[in-house]
Amino acid sequence: MTQIDRRAFLAAAGASAAVPFAACAQEGSTPGWEARASLPWPVQEIYAAVLGGSIITGGGLVSRRGEPLHIEDRVAAYNPAADAWDVLPSLPAPRHHPMFIATADDLFMVGGYARSDAGEWTNTTTAWTLDGGTWRGMTPLPSPQAEAVGVATGPVLRLIGGRTPGGAANGNWNDQADTDRHLVLVPGAPGWETARPLPMARNSAAAAVMDGAVWVAGGRTVNGGGTGRLDRYDPGEDRWDTLAPIPPSPATGQQVGGGLAMAAAGGKLVAFGGEWFQRPDGGVFAETWIYDPAADRWEAGPAMRTPRHGLAAAAVDGVVYAIAGGEVVSGGRAGSVVEELRL
Repeated sequence: MTQIDRRAFLAAAGASAAVPFAACAQEGSTPGWEARASLPWPVQEIYAAVLGGSIITGGGLVSRRGEPLHIEDRVAAYNPAADAWDVLPSLPAPRHHPMFIATADDLFMVGGYARSDAGEWTNTTTAWTLDGGTWRGMTPLPSPQAEAVGVATGPVLRLIGGRTPGGAANGNWNDQADTDRHLVLVPGAPGWETARPLPMARNSAAAAVMDGAVWVAGGRTVNGGGTGRLDRYDPGEDRWDTLAPIPPSPATGQQVGGGLAMAAAGGKLVAFGGEWFQRPDGGVFAETWIYDPAADRWEAGPAMRTPRHGLAAAAVDGVVYAIAGGEVVSGGRAGSVVEELRL
């Protein structure tokens, strides 16, 4: 494969087919996104998990022109009631695109990219758990997987989609290929096992658990650009169903897909943000889309105050939080903004 830069590679093929949207939020509509205490440092390409009512995120990257890629190892927990952040023990090693997953009692960090002699996008098999204030190694992935989505259904950890090395090379962004792999780690099992694959291989999607099902929305493919696709997984039946996709952005005409975030609150899915690539630049989405499973329909919600991609999402007590992320397309400007949306 010819080596080209990340932006050109993702821009190459265009967006998915447009789907009419159900409704648009009126300007000035309420409720809307409100500012909360910022993450203590700027970062993008992060994910979050909720444990004991706190939102935990960490790792990620900051890209500055003319400097090596900064890969974070810091971890922080947000207390929504106090609107305050606490710093937790740092990861054993820096990771960007690290997947944070929480069960009822435990916190895990799975996958992600590291810096190695091969490059700054070395896909890993990392799996750590926070045990008594210390990150400890646990059963590693059977092979590298990053830019995935990760959730817990009860005590079972799931890592779905993303990217794996496409060949022998594993160090640069262009070494990675989209995957539909669906890994599960059941407590007491000797290692990760495979479940039914994601119906469409893609990376940089978003996921949430609602009504006992896993919902995977958006994402993009290396060769096909952004997709609004929504897939729902039933763990009891090991079955995927494909539902109404996220509509394209009415403001830009571009398909909302890669680098978005999503959380479940009030019996609905709330998806927001993301980026698109279009020569010479592209852009970042401000849109919020709210999905009603009873109607199988997305409707436009209030736009984020700060458009972002590569941000983290979580919901606590019915309130959705959008955390940090890149404020321009690609890696140019990481931010620390936190906003909340009360449905």
